[in-house]
Amino acid sequence: MNIIINIIIGIVALLHGYFLILEMFLWDKPAGRKSFRTTVEFAAQSKTLAANQGLYNGFLSAGLIWGIFADDAVKIFFLSCVIIAGLFGAYTVSKRIFYIQALPALIGLVLLVVT
Repeated sequence: MNIIINIIIGIVALLHGYFLILEMFLWDKPAGRKSFRTTVEFAAQSKTLAANQGLYNGFLSAGLIWGIFADDAVKIFFLSCVIIAGLFGAYTVSKRIFYIQALPALIGLVLLVVT
């Protein structure tokens, strides 16, 4: 079961690495605008904010990768951070953020806690 949990954590980490790339480097490019459903004007005006958000996603990704090699407390902390960020994003921006960000982390956390 530990291998499955670490695979899920790895997937969540990869997702957040992808979010980093989208937000820091592709925000105002067609791929970034399509992913976040933004206009050219909005993407240009919010590029710096998105890059900052991308950096935070990179920290989450790094923490999750660390968690794979560390004890359960590290895994619980970073999965919880992802879940909270996903819930906040779902509440304030789009409900689909729950499914893309929070749900995979929630599945990992539940499996971690019940095993």
